[in-house]
Amino acid sequence: MDGTMDSTMWLWGGFGAVIVTLLALDLGILHRKARAVTMREALTWSVIWVGCAILFNIAIFFWRGPQPALEFMTGYLIELALSVDNLFVFMILFGQFGVPPALQHRVLFWGVLGAIAMRAVMIVAGAALITNFHWILYLFGVFLAITGFKMLFAKDEEATSPADQPFLRWVRNHLPVTNEHHGDAFVVRVNGRSMVTPLFIVLISVEFADLMFATDSVPAIFAVTTDPFVVFTSNIFAILGLRSFYFALRDLMARLKYLKYGLSLVLMFIGVKILLAGVYPLPVAVALGVTFGILAVTVTASLLATRRSEA
Repeated sequence: MDGTMDSTMWLWGGFGAVIVTLLALDLGILHRKARAVTMREALTWSVIWVGCAILFNIAIFFWRGPQPALEFMTGYLIELALSVDNLFVFMILFGQFGVPPALQHRVLFWGVLGAIAMRAVMIVAGAALITNFHWILYLFGVFLAITGFKMLFAKDEEATSPADQPFLRWVRNHLPVTNEHHGDAFVVRVNGRSMVTPLFIVLISVEFADLMFATDSVPAIFAVTTDPFVVFTSNIFAILGLRSFYFALRDLMARLKYLKYGLSLVLMFIGVKILLAGVYPLPVAVALGVTFGILAVTVTASLLATRRSEA
């Protein structure tokens, strides 16, 4: 028991050290001054974040065994897939508010830090609820299945930007907002008065978008494992890679026309997996294979279809 606790503490410490080091390197050295992220840089950082997740998964394998390692990788893939919708929201928000490319990285950096804090609270609360009320997992299953079903049949025009939500309209109407960006500042003083910039509104919108998507993705990982350590680390590694994936894939996202259907099927599959757990518990390896297969098919079909239409 003590050995397991010691290994878990070492993993927590290693996880924290990797995250703090890379984030400090990212903002403190590489992006100290606001600038546009190049495709080469975005691809490099995407590889780094995926590589860190794989190395951390190997550490879990040796220190905690194959089952937690498999759960981590499955949760990581599910979270990464469900977070793709965030990338489309980022693109919409930056277009709506006219955020220049040089400032987009700063918004997403601070947005990720806020997302980490929110996910931590949700995961701790979810773990406590499941520990004391195990039946709540079945509510998660029903919620995910219904959400996936609604997403499958929702029309594209029904989707709205987080900037159109009542809370953000209230923020714009009740906070003094400057008419233009002031470099990379979120708050400035104009004529002796503190005002927020449009960049601050974009940041709040990014945080709000992540909160909405977290209501799907966090319960989905609890369907794979109820271990808070595995849930949190797989969740956070996926979030940390989102910025790089956005800059690497923003020109490709318009071609993923069938991805919505793949994500909806993943949600419904995970919901059904939870509901059948008491009758026929699906192995984690099966969940990983089905999730990967659905995403591979929908992404490939999207790229082939848009390639034919462009031709």
